[in-house]
Amino acid sequence: MRKRFEQQYSLGRVAIEDTKIRINSRAAAYRIASALLEIYKTPEYNEQVFAILESYITKGKKQTGRRGMDLWQIFVLSQYRLGLSLSYDELDYLVNEDKTLRSLLGIQSNEFGIPQQQISYQNLIDNLNLITDEMMKQLNAVIVSFANGEVFKKKPAAGCILKTDSYVVESNVHFPTDYNLLWDCSRKSIDMVEKILECTAQLPGWRKLKDWRKRIKNGSRQIGQISGKGGPNKDDRLKECVGIYVKTTSELVNKLIDFLPLIPIGGDNLCWYYKLQLEEYITLTIKHIDLLERRVIKGEKIPHEEKMFSIFEQYTEWITKGKQHPSVELGKKLCVTTDQNNLIVDYRIMDHQADSQIVMEIAAELLSKYKIASWSFDKGFYHQDNKAILANLVGKVIMPKKGKPNKKEKEEEGQPGFKKLRNKHSAIESNINELEHRGLNRCPDRGLKHFTRYIGVGVCAYNLYKIGTKLREMKIAEQIRLRKEERQMLVA
Repeated sequence: MRKRFEQQYSLGRVAIEDTKIRINSRAAAYRIASALLEIYKTPEYNEQVFAILESYITKGKKQTGRRGMDLWQIFVLSQYRLGLSLSYDELDYLVNEDKTLRSLLGIQSNEFGIPQQQISYQNLIDNLNLITDEMMKQLNAVIVSFANGEVFKKKPAAGCILKTDSYVVESNVHFPTDYNLLWDCSRKSIDMVEKILECTAQLPGWRKLKDWRKRIKNGSRQIGQISGKGGPNKDDRLKECVGIYVKTTSELVNKLIDFLPLIPIGGDNLCWYYKLQLEEYITLTIKHIDLLERRVIKGEKIPHEEKMFSIFEQYTEWITKGKQHPSVELGKKLCVTTDQNNLIVDYRIMDHQADSQIVMEIAAELLSKYKIASWSFDKGFYHQDNKAILANLVGKVIMPKKGKPNKKEKEEEGQPGFKKLRNKHSAIESNINELEHRGLNRCPDRGLKHFTRYIGVGVCAYNLYKIGTKLREMKIAEQIRLRKEERQMLVA
């Protein structure tokens, strides 16, 4: 059973709306807390946030049983985790020790001495995993609406000044080579055999399990040492070492295939699950044996679409953006669009897409929501069709041409208005840099589902940080104004 938030207003408990925020603090935690508190205090947006959370987390579930974490607490903790780029261990410490966060969650006791409510580490993980990417997209729309209506006071008639760019959010993977990926496949296969033997110790044939691991690991290290160094007859030595490595892993695969029919899948243990995992790792091992043999021994050039860059995060792409550092990035491209207040109004993960292929998809979404006065891109997004279509829908399109412009395009790019908006486009680079500092440089979570959720939460946390920064500026300006009035009254 989950509720939006039900706090009993009684002695000993600090109400959420009474949370004290230190205005003069420059810490990111206080800015995020300030933005969350303002949303909570504003009934219109408070209702929208809870309606979205309920539609995804509690929809279709019984309202009976033991009470779970409140929806407001799940939302707040997710924003703290990404807004401060915390691990679950660090979040666990803050949620049980930080008075401001506990007060914002509604679990902080006051001086009357009610016992402090604690939230366990596993409880944090289980509840934050209920968040989805689609949920965060809807919440981000509410957050942007709140910022424009209540904080930045944007006039409805004023058009948006948008900027779009992309960068790479890295997966949590090591640098891939075909021989170390083959080692990953082999060691995970051996790990599954060990787990199966723990469930059914009577299965024979694996007395030398540690020796298998040692031989394959040594083979992988030898290939790495030879390929990383020079010396006479390097190619011949590499082929010989790869031949031995492939032979050893092939023997392991044959032994694993013979072992599969012997694995019992009945009973209360997890043998059936480990068997499914083992079958998957065997398939991956066979694939990488073939790739390594074809590349080194047969001298073939492996097509890019046949390559895999991680056996754990299989969605990972090898991305080369033409930069000197880093020259190669492993992950997924994230395309973000910001407005004149540096809020992210749209974001989307690109799946094997070039920048120019995603423009119309973004335009269809944003033109249905906003009046756009100008929209700037970099050269990577240029395509003559993109520019021609947007020119009829947007007040001013800044989309420099790839390569050498013709006379007409050169005149257009030389106009003062074009130059001004093109120069302002560089602001999105600082937005992306700050987004990376909010945790979206490298995703530690596993799996594509968690990767997309991680990005969604990070974007919302970034927007809340921007809102909190503006609120802090407004409150400091108000303090200065009041002090000035007090001094004038004393002088008078």
